[in-house]
Amino acid sequence: MARRPRGPSAGWLVLVSGGVVGTSLGLWAAHGIKMTAMPQPVSIFNAVGGGAAVIAVNDLHQADHPAATGARVSVRGALSIVIGAVTFSGSLVAAGKRQGLVAGSPVVFPGARLLNVLPPASFAVGTVWLVPAPDSLIALYGFVVVALLFGVTIVLPIGGADMPVVIALLNAFTGSAVAMAGFVLNETALIIAGMLVSSSGGILTKPMADAMNRSIMNIVIGGFGTVDSAPATTGSGAPAQLRALSADHVAIQLAYARKVIFVPGYGLAAAQAQHELADLAKLLTEHGVEVGYAVHPVAGGMPGHMNVLLAEADVPYTQLKKMDEGNQ
Repeated sequence: MARRPRGPSAGWLVLVSGGVVGTSLGLWAAHGIKMTAMPQPVSIFNAVGGGAAVIAVNDLHQADHPAATGARVSVRGALSIVIGAVTFSGSLVAAGKRQGLVAGSPVVFPGARLLNVLPPASFAVGTVWLVPAPDSLIALYGFVVVALLFGVTIVLPIGGADMPVVIALLNAFTGSAVAMAGFVLNETALIIAGMLVSSSGGILTKPMADAMNRSIMNIVIGGFGTVDSAPATTGSGAPAQLRALSADHVAIQLAYARKVIFVPGYGLAAAQAQHELADLAKLLTEHGVEVGYAVHPVAGGMPGHMNVLLAEADVPYTQLKKMDEGNQ
């Protein structure tokens, strides 16, 4: 059945109403979220963006729109559906891992590798199918179902500690899906916005992956985070020895130190102990100790979060150093 065309006033009414409802829900959902829990809503927002791209392209194909035909449009539409659906399900799994609703350890099962190889092959077949039959519901729904499953299977084998990097990568996927939807819908604004999100997410993913001693290729092929970590070693290759110290012992060591580098992490962020750390650093500085902070890119949950927490405690920006600078 052909859809009844809507007038300009109805379109603006839907747009404004959706903006008001969406803004209200976003403000309500984000209110009161702790800084350490920020990756979860970011991941959910990624899922919403990916899902919106899928719905937009699917709605266009089912509307018998003239722009929905042609090989170039079918390929871009297929990419938008696949990337959007993968982002949707993968982001939900990532948020579940961060929230503790899904097991944080890598979830692997027999045949998982093979299962991650089959969906890309089916995507290629489905894309070829859509070129002569862009209104095929079997191909469209098949794309969505397989892509949703693929998003789950590529994120489950990843450990919970690596989720911030995965969320940044999925953020780039969201932008790509929106950009592809913009090509299909012939909307320049969607193309520009999507490419901005995609490029910024990709640029953010690279330093995060490097800081976690991973590679983006491991993320893409689904083997990310599944390898056993090597034990810490000294420069000679011998296993490193750890010593337990009391608070008094640490205080004595700090008092006689000439230079102290603090490495704040997730525990400090969760305990909101940045003010106490800043007081300790100020006391050391007054005694002539050179103080610095080596900030890991993912410390606090997401890039920049630890910098914000330390800024709340009035830590001088000049004392903040990258990990490589802190090792010098």
